[in-house]
Amino acid sequence: MGAHTAMSSVRRKVAVITGAGSGIGRALALELARREASIAVSDVDPIGLRETADQVAALGARVHQQLLDVSDAAAFETYAHTVAEHFGVVHQIYNNAGIGAGRAFLDSELRDYELVLGINLWGVIHGTKAFLPHLIASGDGHVINVSSLNGYMAQPDHGPYVTSKFAIRGFTETLRIEMAFANHPVTVTCVHPGGVKTNIAVNAIAAAESEGLEPTAADRARAEVINDKVLKLDPTKAARIIVDGVEAKSPRILVGTDAKITDLLVRLMPRQYTKVVVALNRRLLTP
Repeated sequence: MGAHTAMSSVRRKVAVITGAGSGIGRALALELARREASIAVSDVDPIGLRETADQVAALGARVHQQLLDVSDAAAFETYAHTVAEHFGVVHQIYNNAGIGAGRAFLDSELRDYELVLGINLWGVIHGTKAFLPHLIASGDGHVINVSSLNGYMAQPDHGPYVTSKFAIRGFTETLRIEMAFANHPVTVTCVHPGGVKTNIAVNAIAAAESEGLEPTAADRARAEVINDKVLKLDPTKAARIIVDGVEAKSPRILVGTDAKITDLLVRLMPRQYTKVVVALNRRLLTP
């Protein structure tokens, strides 16, 4: 199947991936399939989801697909039972589904926060709550929560997104300590991608419009800048880095040079880094 097959610790494991219809989620599904895992994929996009499932099946992996809104706790609970019954066991969940949205706090509405937190943060919490008993029962479980470099570095005009990603980091680190304290056989990993070439900026505009929130011209311009100048890393490479880290049971995975540089910046300059961020954003977003 691939270079990792002989040594792969995900081989024959059952992995659940949310937000698998595109971007990092699809790339994770394919990378895990190459390493001979069985895959359960979900998304709210039926076309993207079906394409991912077909590509996974073409690699010879067992695959289960289902539409899922991660902000719906009851639906997630039902989904967990469905996947467990289908495969007989579940070893890993990649809580990956998310949207990027936000504007300056003075210009934002509470609905901006409700929309983003409902998917980004509550999706992670719902997924973990629904699947954790199955992961413990497997005897070799792993929770992988996708945060962002914005889970340790803030930036302007992304309040809802940054809030959700900082919260994911805190939730994940708490869960890791609880699993260790209780001696549960579950590894817990927080993933911090930098700028990965996905549709997250474009999808943010679409998500806002679907909720009746009219994006401004500045919102659209910002999305274009992010798409063109920030989102650079190939999702396939990002997925390889993530799964390598999962196999190594790393508690924290930084994905991309930008994620590593910003991590170093925040650690070395915890008080001054905000000035750097302001300067960089002015340079990026000023026409």
